[in-house]
Amino acid sequence: MIHGPSLAIGAGIASITIIIAFVALSGTSEQVELSIEPTPTIQQSGPPKITLNTFLANGSPILGNSDAPITLVEFGDYQCHFCNVFFHSTEDDILEKYVKTGKVKMIFKDYNIIGPDSINASHGTHCANDQGLFWEYHDILYSNWTGENNGWASSENLGKFAQEIGLDMDKWSECMVNGQHSKRILASNEDAGKLGLTGTPAFFVIGPDGKTTKLFGAQPLEVFERIFEEELKK
Repeated sequence: MIHGPSLAIGAGIASITIIIAFVALSGTSEQVELSIEPTPTIQQSGPPKITLNTFLANGSPILGNSDAPITLVEFGDYQCHFCNVFFHSTEDDILEKYVKTGKVKMIFKDYNIIGPDSINASHGTHCANDQGLFWEYHDILYSNWTGENNGWASSENLGKFAQEIGLDMDKWSECMVNGQHSKRILASNEDAGKLGLTGTPAFFVIGPDGKTTKLFGAQPLEVFERIFEEELKK
């Protein structure tokens, strides 16, 4: 399943300012293979070129062994219902079977399509990353999800989550107030646009030979397993 974006949010993402007060469709297994080209050193004319940086830059730190042969990239929104479904129904199994065994590494990238709280939540994760706790903050966000635009990701609650995982609140709050990672978040959203994404979650499985498979929506473990096992045979 995949969450369709709000056109107003999607079109206006570049103009959204991060403001914090502190001290989909039915399930589909559609897969699309993409070609990754070397990162250009000169600005290309015409449609944006898809390079490895389009998938790997502007995102989270790697979860898992950086030498794992397969890379799983998720574009998500912390308020997205089906992103939350994936987190609770599939992600733990992928972590246990493939990430912890060194076969797959994961990267999360922001695609904020629901509302301002989504952007603030993204910023919270990157400010947590400054203290080495990106994935802990990522997890506590999805563990406290209660809906879309209903206030669970308010500034006050984001601060409570930061306290719960033991962040230095002075440093984290200063990062949030200063909008320290605004450019990174915007760039990740722009990467989603280059890849033609229209909803969340969306996944890219990059194999050891660079072959890239695109998956839409909160697919079950079996869909990921099939692709992973095929890539591990190479």
